[in-house]
Amino acid sequence: MMVAAPTVRERKFLPEPVSGVDTDGVFEGYASLFGEADLGKDVVMPGAFRDSLKKRGAAQVRLLWQHDPAQPIGRWLSIAEDLRGLRVLGRLNLAVERARDIHALMRDGAVDGLSIGFRVERARAERPTGLRRLERLDLWEISVVTFPMLPGARVETVKHGAYRLATHIRSTSVRLFS
Repeated sequence: MMVAAPTVRERKFLPEPVSGVDTDGVFEGYASLFGEADLGKDVVMPGAFRDSLKKRGAAQVRLLWQHDPAQPIGRWLSIAEDLRGLRVLGRLNLAVERARDIHALMRDGAVDGLSIGFRVERARAERPTGLRRLERLDLWEISVVTFPMLPGARVETVKHGAYRLATHIRSTSVRLFS
């Protein structure tokens, strides 16, 4: 009689809680990474967000909890494509109870996923691989999530203070070295 091997669940956690947390709720990370297949076999291509960001800007892209439109938790301060992917800088609204809970979970390292909500405007399927290359997307929202579809889409730091200077330095270096 053959016995099936037990199912092993792979888990990835932050090696330690995200550092640099204080009371303002500012955080940054990558909501999407170019050229990497997500768990649904979608691959976002460089430039996919360009038109949407020109049309909408960061102010019109919602910051939600778990893609739930009934749970806005803050606002995006900056959303930009760089060479790696879709870099985001957001601020949790700590006057909102849910946002305070999420902030505490981020500080503890328990929640660090980011996920995009969008409408596909142009994509192409690759029959041999089964991948769908997303070439143009209409970005509606970016959520903080427990389990992101793209495992590498994560909050990198929960910041305090001088985020504008860091954003300016980053955008200038992208222009200089791109």
